[in-house]
Amino acid sequence: MTDSIRIGTAPDSWGVWFPDDPNQVPWRRFLDEVVESGYTWIELGPYGYLPTDPDELADELGSRGLKLSAGTVFTGFHKGDEEQWKRAWDQALAVAGLASKLGAEHLVVIPDLWRSDATNEVLESRTLDDEQWKRLAAGHDRLGKALLEEFGMRQQFHSHADSHVGTYREVERFLHETDAAYTNLCLDTGHFAYYGGDNLRLIEAYPDRIGYLHLKQVDPELLFDVLKNDVPFADAVAQDIMIEPPHGVPPLAPIIERVAQLDPNIFGIVEQDMYGCSVDRPFPIAKRTREHIFSSTSAARVD
Repeated sequence: MTDSIRIGTAPDSWGVWFPDDPNQVPWRRFLDEVVESGYTWIELGPYGYLPTDPDELADELGSRGLKLSAGTVFTGFHKGDEEQWKRAWDQALAVAGLASKLGAEHLVVIPDLWRSDATNEVLESRTLDDEQWKRLAAGHDRLGKALLEEFGMRQQFHSHADSHVGTYREVERFLHETDAAYTNLCLDTGHFAYYGGDNLRLIEAYPDRIGYLHLKQVDPELLFDVLKNDVPFADAVAQDIMIEPPHGVPPLAPIIERVAQLDPNIFGIVEQDMYGCSVDRPFPIAKRTREHIFSSTSAARVD
């Protein structure tokens, strides 16, 4: 039998970026449409979007046959003070505390952006100096160790557009400066391709550091305009920089198949950034994306 990984989806594919936004898809509708799209696994999304009471959330997921793969937090360890540790750990106590009770074993960690995805304001330099890199790595290893000891959860670091860790060389440096026992990658195929990263090359070079996948594609033609004109990521999302598969890059099937050979327990979570879209737009895209993935590879499974 062909090795296969578990395929799921996330609130992000329904345009959800914030816990409470009246223009976003209501959470019950999101859960119902996930089921109708054919998925079993979901992520928690922004903390507070889905119910935060573990019993209520367990009932809502269980009644629909859904399961939770991960939660998400945001960190700014390169800034280096204890306030950043407190900020990260306070989030972890809430998010990992909830997600672990629902059986999730992963925490996706996204670094602070140098440009705000809410206001487009430039907040700091686009690059880190050597001392900031050291603080970044040390903070994530500390967090990963604490997550493992406290919740039995694995930290999966997510490189991101408009963040300090985005290019192949930046991701590679991050891997070299962190400990594989505590810090590995949520390889987001679209965000990595956003800065020209070759997903398969990274997987081949660092197979033991791939702990989790976010599956998405970027529009390669629009990307040149976005980068040339320094378009903020949030504005690029509004222009559909993350495009419905199979119309973008990278091809998803080869990535799924290679990762399935590494570890069939890895998750591949479909995550098409669509914040600001109509509430009626995500469902048919989610359904078509699932059909595309399962028709293009035998290395995918839903449970």
